[in-house]
Amino acid sequence: MKSYKNIALIAIILIFLANLVFYTVDETKQAVVLQFGKPVRTVTEAGLHVKMPWPVQTVIYFERRILDYDSAPTEILTEDKKNLDVDNFAKWRIIDPLKFLVTVQNENGAQARLDDIIYSELREALGQHELEEIVSTNRSELMDMITSASDSTARDYGIEVIDVRIKRADLPEQNERSVYERMRAERKRIANRYRSEGEEEALKIRAVTDSLKVVIMAEAYKNSQITRGDADAKAIEIYANAFNQDPEFFEFIRTLEAYKSIIDSNTVLVLPPDTELLKFLK
Repeated sequence: MKSYKNIALIAIILIFLANLVFYTVDETKQAVVLQFGKPVRTVTEAGLHVKMPWPVQTVIYFERRILDYDSAPTEILTEDKKNLDVDNFAKWRIIDPLKFLVTVQNENGAQARLDDIIYSELREALGQHELEEIVSTNRSELMDMITSASDSTARDYGIEVIDVRIKRADLPEQNERSVYERMRAERKRIANRYRSEGEEEALKIRAVTDSLKVVIMAEAYKNSQITRGDADAKAIEIYANAFNQDPEFFEFIRTLEAYKSIIDSNTVLVLPPDTELLKFLK
């Protein structure tokens, strides 16, 4: 019985000693080995590793996975002098655990440093662009530029900034009404300008149309008069030819037409019997 107790004690001692010498690094972690509090090497490979026993060497673990950064909304002034409440977030990871430990020590220190870096890049980049570009037209390009600049600075702290994005960009509540009124006035001014330009173009079109109408009507009248004159000349020619063929018959027809024009049931004519007009009534 006593031998079993000795074996168990020895096993416990061996396990304790093994824990002092051996350590494991998980797939999701990376480690820095410290010797008397000073970093001596970085371990990024997962598995079982050996170190000098405590207190000579100790191990500090850091995340290997992508981490989230989420800042509180901050106010930024755009190029067109508009204040924006910008709420942004970022994805980052530790790429150099040794440098990370020396510069920021832990994730809380990294978050504080990222606050400074990302806010500085946001303020500089957004301050060079107008509100419309930030909200709609160039937002994606701006965020790519901010990500690249932030990552370049964060490398000095053993950090890689993977992506920076804006969740929300709103006007401060006290400015919304005044900005809305300015936007409304600007749109009204543009609408009035378009209406004025449209009326001007309409007047030009009407003037050109009226001018063309006068020209077309004059040309049509001229052509109608020419046609009428040609027709009258042709009629006179036909009448003349007919008159030359039988003058007496032509005179008879013309006289009958005259009777029809000047005599009706209510007409009373007092003419001498030898009047030329009445010769066919004798």
